[in-house]
Amino acid sequence: MRLLADENFNNRIIKGLRRRLPALDIVRVQDAGLFGWTDAQLLDWCASENRILLTHDLSTIRQVVYDRITGGLAMPGVFEMSQGTPIAEAIEELVLLAECSLEGEWKGQVRFLPLR
Repeated sequence: MRLLADENFNNRIIKGLRRRLPALDIVRVQDAGLFGWTDAQLLDWCASENRILLTHDLSTIRQVVYDRITGGLAMPGVFEMSQGTPIAEAIEELVLLAECSLEGEWKGQVRFLPLR
């Protein structure tokens, strides 16, 4: 699984994920030079790089994703997570998804985490 964490995604979650799964392919918007890009631009980049977007943006991302899907554009997936999700729970959820997901399983989907 390849991930892109948007610019406001909690860095403590990312650090914990990297500790648990050092081989996980996760980059931050800031590290990829994508800071300040619109949601639509980020999703274009995710599609070209085959990366699932991690976001805390619960208010605007869904409409951009649905517009993309209805427009027939590629969309590798989006994982939305509330900023109020406890750090340990967020890390565990993402570790589980990274270890158990099949290639392409989340294409065209927006999933709110945790899945329970």
